[in-house]
Amino acid sequence: MSKTITISLPVTNLDRSRAFYSALGFEPNPDFSDPTAAMMVWSENISVMLLTHDRWRTFTTRPIPPNTSSEVALNISCESRQAVDAMAESAGRNCGTTDINPVEDHGTMYGRDFCDPDGHVWGAMWLDADAGPNGCNPSSGT
Repeated sequence: MSKTITISLPVTNLDRSRAFYSALGFEPNPDFSDPTAAMMVWSENISVMLLTHDRWRTFTTRPIPPNTSSEVALNISCESRQAVDAMAESAGRNCGTTDINPVEDHGTMYGRDFCDPDGHVWGAMWLDADAGPNGCNPSSGT
């Protein structure tokens, strides 16, 4: 079995969240979806499981934080600077909030942060793989 990551997120409106993630390029997996949950696939090894609040509460008694707080930031790689911009702009057009933090532009690394409709923080990022291991050092300004 290959190693995978599935990120489970509580959402207030499953249809709206499904549309939001579809607009970002995630593909729905109907085999793991029902009226209370929607599996959205980013890649062969990374998926997001969107869960209604009632379904979420079947997994944990921990409170669902308000959409104005962040427990984690989820970063996702993009193929280019243009793909980062396209994802962030799509978030803004689809009930998300774009550029919740300053845009990061270090030449060989570029990123933009946005929130989904429920306030979950995502960072779209691009790294120039040809720059080598020392090509991106935010503290040096490169």
